[in-house]
Amino acid sequence: MYHILIVDDEERIRALVRKYAEFEGNRVTEAADGMEAVRLCRRESFDIIIMDVMMPELDGFSACSEIRKFSRTPIIMLSARGEEYDKINGFQLGVDDYVVKPFSPKELMLRVSAILARTARQSEISDRPQNEVIVFDGGGLRADVTARLVYIDGQRVEMSPKEYDLFFYMLKNRNIALSREKLICEVWGYDFYGDARTLDTHIKLLRKSLGRYSRYIATLRGVGYRFEDDK
Repeated sequence: MYHILIVDDEERIRALVRKYAEFEGNRVTEAADGMEAVRLCRRESFDIIIMDVMMPELDGFSACSEIRKFSRTPIIMLSARGEEYDKINGFQLGVDDYVVKPFSPKELMLRVSAILARTARQSEISDRPQNEVIVFDGGGLRADVTARLVYIDGQRVEMSPKEYDLFFYMLKNRNIALSREKLICEVWGYDFYGDARTLDTHIKLLRKSLGRYSRYIATLRGVGYRFEDDK
């Protein structure tokens, strides 16, 4: 089905993830540290990478940074630390998702399936001949929905994969109140597990990327968020 690279210095963790991944019919390759992970990614392609943060030789963040220089393979980070700073660091490096240890292997596989399904949808969209482009403020903010590109005052804005997902979902549903549960379910692709902080962190990163156009994202206290195009 899919080829998954599992990177963790704990053999017990690798064995646990392998068990569930192979049960669902996936092929698994293992690496015990970041250096080995980078070497493997240079030699062959993977559908997704599940990688621990704290490892010898080369930590997960550094390994992700190296891999992102030559590959856009989706990456899920595993960490015993759930601080917002660590999550922001990972997302800014291009991590697709962040799972805090101890974790449920079943939930991890749901996240894997959701990310790979989203990647497949994006590939289908990129094959379409005509691009849907939405502009705001006379073109100051320009979003190419089909190509998943965002421009501010003519300059392309670089976002993390999940920032793009969140932005384009909110853009598609602009002027609609979106609950936190709805956003997690639709953007992350799995049932809401109560981790609203992950969503709030991505909203914070998205607003930073949009700069002065962050005003289009309204906070609905006690509910969630809304993208308002009448600002």
